[in-house]
Amino acid sequence: MTHKQLTAIIEREGNGYVSLCPELDIASQGDTIEQARDNLKEALELFFETASPEEIKQRLHGEIYLTQVEVAVG
Repeated sequence: MTHKQLTAIIEREGNGYVSLCPELDIASQGDTIEQARDNLKEALELFFETASPEEIKQRLHGEIYLTQVEVAVG
């Protein structure tokens, strides 16, 4: 079994949290940060178990850059 390091972006939404893996455009949610992360991990594992190699290759974004930008407001 191989392992792959992927990005998880988690943000509060209402009373819960939404988690997103930008490399594959797969999202999940949970009541806590940990639950949102764990649910995303489960969704990703299910994707890799069921997707064809062609679908994985098509959806997998090779390079993701996370940064912040400063913008003028108002």
